Amino acid sequence: MAMTDLFAEALATFDQLFDEAQAAGEPDRTAMVVATAGLDARPSARTVLLKAHDARGFVFYTHLDGRKGRELQANPFAALVFHWPRVRQGVQVRIEGRVLTVPDDEADAYFASRPRGSQLGAWASEQSETLESRAEFERRIQECEQKFDGRPVPRPQRWTGFRVRPRSIEFWYGADFRLHERYLYERDMAGEWSKRMLYP
Repeated sequence: MAMTDLFAEALATFDQLFDEAQAAGEPDRTAMVVATAGLDARPSARTVLLKAHDARGFVFYTHLDGRKGRELQANPFAALVFHWPRVRQGVQVRIEGRVLTVPDDEADAYFASRPRGSQLGAWASEQSETLESRAEFERRIQECEQKFDGRPVPRPQRWTGFRVRPRSIEFWYGADFRLHERYLYERDMAGEWSKRMLYP
């Protein structure tokens, strides 16, 4: 099998499992843990939602000034984990790679598709900063509602998407007695893909 075909195989496997997650009734198949680290190398992780995926990578959106946004600008590498316990005997997909911001037109198009309340929230939130009270946040939301009353809400300049370009994709399939199956696809420095099994 050609090395480029291995990447296509990995993406097709992800798509198949993504479809199975929907059929299995996973509460939200797009939920994924994103792990980042700043220049101090201290990791942090949180759950976000996958908004797009194709051969270019896996996309989520956030504020550039929030913690993950700051860390990804300082150290543009991330790890993703999907966990679908209802698929087969449990499936995890682990993705690691370099992170790039999406083009402005792509971010604009996605932002325009969001519910208006979510758009206003993006303007009202100073993500990851200290909030004195819930009432303060609600006041900021009301101010944004007034500011954009009767017109479309534009995308905030510091709100955009990040695309994780895979360097590795691992598929973990649960089995009885923890005798799991693991398949790792990896891209080397020359851009060539390989595939191997791992012990559980």
